[in-house]
Amino acid sequence: MKRPETIGAAVAIEPAAVRPRLHRIVEVDALRGFALCGIFLANVLVMSGLDGLSGGGAGPTASGLDQVAHWLVMALVQTKFYLLFSFLFGYSFTLQMDAAERDGAPFAPRMLRRLLGLFVLGALHAVLLYPGDILTTYALLGLILLAARAVDPARMWRAALRVYGVVAGLYLLLGAAVALVDTGEGDEGLAASAASAAELATAYRGGPADVVRANMDAWSDILVGLLMMGGMVVAAFLAGFVAGRRRLLADTGAPERTARLRRVCLWGLAVGLPGGVLMAAGTVGPLGARWEIPAFILGMLTAPALSAAYASGLLLWFTTPRGARLAARLAPAGRMALTNYLAQSLVMALVFTGYGAALYGRVGAAAVLGGTLLFYGFQLAASAWLMSRHHLGPVERLLRAVTLWGRPVPRG
Repeated sequence: MKRPETIGAAVAIEPAAVRPRLHRIVEVDALRGFALCGIFLANVLVMSGLDGLSGGGAGPTASGLDQVAHWLVMALVQTKFYLLFSFLFGYSFTLQMDAAERDGAPFAPRMLRRLLGLFVLGALHAVLLYPGDILTTYALLGLILLAARAVDPARMWRAALRVYGVVAGLYLLLGAAVALVDTGEGDEGLAASAASAAELATAYRGGPADVVRANMDAWSDILVGLLMMGGMVVAAFLAGFVAGRRRLLADTGAPERTARLRRVCLWGLAVGLPGGVLMAAGTVGPLGARWEIPAFILGMLTAPALSAAYASGLLLWFTTPRGARLAARLAPAGRMALTNYLAQSLVMALVFTGYGAALYGRVGAAAVLGGTLLFYGFQLAASAWLMSRHHLGPVERLLRAVTLWGRPVPRG
């Protein structure tokens, strides 16, 4: 099953770029920039043909380094960063509300136009570049926040917990059912899986029409994945909205906020790391195929804890001199996260599909992930250069124009 990561928080990037530059906005942008790297690492496993393979991929040529690289991404990255972006989406939704109030503009029409623009971008992205796109899902689920924006934060927090509880219960039932049934594939099942993988590789190594057709054929699998993850996304949306209403990411250097962040970080690591290890053991190895789905489910259910640990740990670090320098490097990429996300998909398509080098399924995990980190470093540098000269990234400017629809777009 393909596991799309998300950039949906980019729908609410604009206020951080155009409103007065408060320190807490820099921190939020820096969190987006950090999450952008994790999303890239997760998505590249799908785009390169490594997702769903045991070991390090690339067939029998997979090295020990490939296996370690793949295992670490599954343990520390997979399903963690789309939740962080979902949280930031909810947080930034409140900033959009504040921006509309300052402008004296009705919020609902403005946000509806923004969500529509995001949906169109996501649909084009899914067809042409990456079928695991989640922009369209964010646009649709954003309607829930729009409808519930007047709800008291305390009630919304309880709703987030209930949504997570229901989703967790359903997942656990599914995992238990799978664990109790021997899912070991016979020779026929293995042959069918190998044939399907070979067919997909042929399509992605073919011409542009083959790539588009393969992307569209993958939508059924993607839909199943999104239905499974939709509840987690909604819960993160609601939690982020509550944090935004209560300004929980502001003044993180205050003593009471520091103590809270430390508790969240420690508890998040204690719960999230074992879940991540279990997920990697089930999906990459050494656990057998029978435990792949249960291990993935348990890892997914503990992923919010590790996401929270990442966010709280970074916010604590950002209050130190070295951390402040790191935040300054990450923030520009976070300010233009939507542009960077789409650029990542374009580069992955050029490298791994018939649009370009057609290396789908031909490169091991270590080389794929190493190249990903190198390109992310380039994006950090390019983002810093662009944001020193402009208020918005190219795609953010387009989305803002759709959002304002007739109002002047700031120059820069």
